Amino acid sequence: MAQLHVDRHPGADPVLLVHGFASTGALTWEATGWVAALAEAGRGAIVPDLRGHGGSDAPHDPAAYSPDLLAQDLLAVLDAQGVDRVDVIGYSMGSWVSLALVGLAPHRVRRLVVGGVGTVEQFGRWGVAPVQAALRGEPAALDPTSPLAPLLASIRQAPGIDREALAACAAGMAEHPLPLASTVPTLLVAGDADPVAEDAADAARLLGARLVLLPKRNHVTALSARGFKAAALPFLAGEAAPT
Repeated sequence: MAQLHVDRHPGADPVLLVHGFASTGALTWEATGWVAALAEAGRGAIVPDLRGHGGSDAPHDPAAYSPDLLAQDLLAVLDAQGVDRVDVIGYSMGSWVSLALVGLAPHRVRRLVVGGVGTVEQFGRWGVAPVQAALRGEPAALDPTSPLAPLLASIRQAPGIDREALAACAAGMAEHPLPLASTVPTLLVAGDADPVAEDAADAARLLGARLVLLPKRNHVTALSARGFKAAALPFLAGEAAPT
């Protein structure tokens, strides 16, 4: 079991927030206003860095990464935080980890919001080897039309990134089928200009989820959209999700 860095933000009934590939909990959820929005709604937040990211353990072995393994880390976080049942919001790769959490322990998840996903595993789609080469400083190795290209370009300039851990994460995650199933109430939110989520409607049908599309938002800008929060927070409070 990896040791994860976790930030716990005060407030009742905390929400577990699960970030995506090559990010951190703080960058994904604090910098985009999610923690503040939850606080305004009277909710706390549990914000881990996934293994391979931020201040958490960062193994360089691809076998250390899969949706289930990362979900097991989240179960350990919930146990350590003394939280029996929780609402969860995941984004991008964090959505797959959150769905794996539902698969492993559905009794621990009350409601789930997933964002920025369709039905396609992006590392496998664009090739693990080109993704790894781009991470290591060879941007020409990756198809420039890939939605991963701008993300990896920014990563190469970021301080403190463990590129070998990210390369291992990409390889490990690509080896496992996407957990496209949910047994808890689920909402899927995506930008309508997000190529990663271009088939979000298909994913929503497979998940039995309500779908909210954010106009003119892409994979990066959807995360900070007011419309995302306006859909997710009432849904987690038990109100009917928008259609």
